[in-house]
Amino acid sequence: MALLEVKRDVRDAAVVVWVGGEIDSGTVATLEPHFDAALQAAGGHPAKLLVVDLGAVTYFGSAGLNAVLDCYEKGSAAGVSVRVVATGPEVVRPLEVTRLDKVLRPYKSVADAVDG
Repeated sequence: MALLEVKRDVRDAAVVVWVGGEIDSGTVATLEPHFDAALQAAGGHPAKLLVVDLGAVTYFGSAGLNAVLDCYEKGSAAGVSVRVVATGPEVVRPLEVTRLDKVLRPYKSVADAVDG
């Protein structure tokens, strides 16, 4: 796998962005345009929901935290709900340590995130 891989899928219930690999200061510039495009797509979607699936992320540094939080804040400003799927300690632990798990409540699966 490349250092970072990003895929977007527009489903009936939400726009889903799947991210795999390492999110750090070296890869975040690649990720941010994907988030922006997904937010734009979610803004035009009937559900106004963006699910960011970080289940395949192997490293999640502070740049990743900031990028996901920025995506969440931009979504809130645009009327789009942004929900995060995170199951591995590589993502869950940094969310907990920074207490961002209270804002970016991690869901166990895309289906759970869609159900809210």
